[in-house]
Amino acid sequence: MSLASVKADLAERAPDLTVLETEASSATVALAAAAHGVEPARIAKTLSLRLGERVVLLVARGDARLDNRKARAAFGTKPRMLGPEEVEAITGHPVGGVCPFGLANPLPVYCDVSLRAFDEVVPAAGSPNSAVRVAPERLAALTGAEWIDVCQPPEA
Repeated sequence: MSLASVKADLAERAPDLTVLETEASSATVALAAAAHGVEPARIAKTLSLRLGERVVLLVARGDARLDNRKARAAFGTKPRMLGPEEVEAITGHPVGGVCPFGLANPLPVYCDVSLRAFDEVVPAAGSPNSAVRVAPERLAALTGAEWIDVCQPPEA
């Protein structure tokens, strides 16, 4: 159902984007990079975070790590990762397929500025073997995301 909800969402709001399905799993950044022939940094991973009573999604480059100090300053509280069951119940997507498209419940979406290093990124598309290629600015526009700086700079 999750893959179907992403396809339906994109068909309505971005019919030019194609959901790419692979035989290989893309459930982790490394697997997704291999499956789609890109460097791990270009994988746009979606983190499901609890901020007190609120749940938000944060989309960041695949090799980025959350900076706790920056995140606490930006969100006003320490973010906590949701557990797998909670992620799927709230987003409608299984872990490994979480993305900001076709959500079961409307959620605030944030895009980390780390994504802007690329002309195109590859977020999941609702299942552990699907993705879409999209420009970071378009990803943010389609999801109503707010740009935010909450990740550690990538190591050189």
